Amino acid sequence: MLCTPAEHRLSRRRFLGAAGGTALGLGGLVTPALAEKLRKERRQVLFVWLDGGMSQLESWDPKPNTTFGGPFRAIKTAVPGVHISELLPESAKLMKHLAIVRSVSTQDNSHSAGVDRINRGDPKNRGVVYPYFGSAVAKLVGTNNSGLPPYVWVKPLSGGFIYKDAGFLGPKYGALALGDGKPPENLLRPKELSAADDEERNDLRKLFDTRYAEHRRKEFTEANTHAFEMAAQLQKKIELFDLSKLPQKDQDRYGTHDLGRHMLLARRLLEEGVTFVKVTSYGWDTHGDHFNGAASLHPKFDRPFAAIIEDLRDRGMLDNVLVIACAEFGRTPRINGHIGRDHWPEAWSVCMAGRGIKGGVVAGRTNDKGTEVATDPVDIGGLFHTWYKALGIDPTETEFRNGGQPLPIAHEEMKPVKEVLA
Repeated sequence: MLCTPAEHRLSRRRFLGAAGGTALGLGGLVTPALAEKLRKERRQVLFVWLDGGMSQLESWDPKPNTTFGGPFRAIKTAVPGVHISELLPESAKLMKHLAIVRSVSTQDNSHSAGVDRINRGDPKNRGVVYPYFGSAVAKLVGTNNSGLPPYVWVKPLSGGFIYKDAGFLGPKYGALALGDGKPPENLLRPKELSAADDEERNDLRKLFDTRYAEHRRKEFTEANTHAFEMAAQLQKKIELFDLSKLPQKDQDRYGTHDLGRHMLLARRLLEEGVTFVKVTSYGWDTHGDHFNGAASLHPKFDRPFAAIIEDLRDRGMLDNVLVIACAEFGRTPRINGHIGRDHWPEAWSVCMAGRGIKGGVVAGRTNDKGTEVATDPVDIGGLFHTWYKALGIDPTETEFRNGGQPLPIAHEEMKPVKEVLA
């Protein structure tokens, strides 16, 4: 006679004993006053990645009525004397909260080299693969007691767990990528599986994980355990992904296009305490028909970028969240034969706001035609120093450890951009 699945169930109490009980989560123990204190002490990052290279000339560093300036005007911002492109009118209204570095000068003219270099901060070569900024912050700051993954990447197309971002820190600090802003596949418990059965299976898995890890390297086993734990927390927060339940005015303010929806989800993730939220927008590599492309792309960035700055400010979160809008390089001043702008790492801009950042500031400048940096060039290593300092992490005192080997978190020979630090 065949046995039934019910006969193979193990009682958690019988199998693990009294020690198998689940610990209470922090959320059920804190008082409202302590919860507010924890919220105020959070250190978080919103990293808006404009993949392909946003044009500084059509955004933060316009050069109207010059040889390479293009057809768009510069407009006044809320800060007297500071002008940005007319394609960013909503950001212009919030300039008192923004800081722009116009003298970014990096080295890599290709996407393949530039993306990695900018995300890793280009420390000196020590024969190891450095972590992306998101993984580094996840390691150095932790989870903010949110119980959610510390590094979440909201992006178009496919999702999954991107362990490579973590470099030598180990897979545990990789990115949980939410493809098209949707929860990971198979996150929801099948209807035919009861909550009690699911809990028993997880307890059994934990026991086997512990035994498996006894004679294996920690970094290769903890990532697997970590993934299951994070999935369990996400299951409890599945409502985060249903933007339709938000007020229509919120959806309209952010926009219904990919970047708008993903930035609105990013706001919700930050509200829940996720340490590092990366939002990627594709399509910025405008080698042809650049100006028509810019007229479409830049407003789609401007609207949700301004909306999330406003929302973080109104919720009292802007002092805790470092906001960065960045790419792997800018676009050439010279316009090519296809009416496009090519790759230009020599002189471009990065915008920041929020935690540790002095608003209403412009640091560095380019020459009149935008072809090169005129003052205070800043490489990505200097920006990493700036971002860490803004988060309250001293790059001169803080180190990574790789198998006992001390490694700097940012390039030792570079310095922060002091003008933009609060």
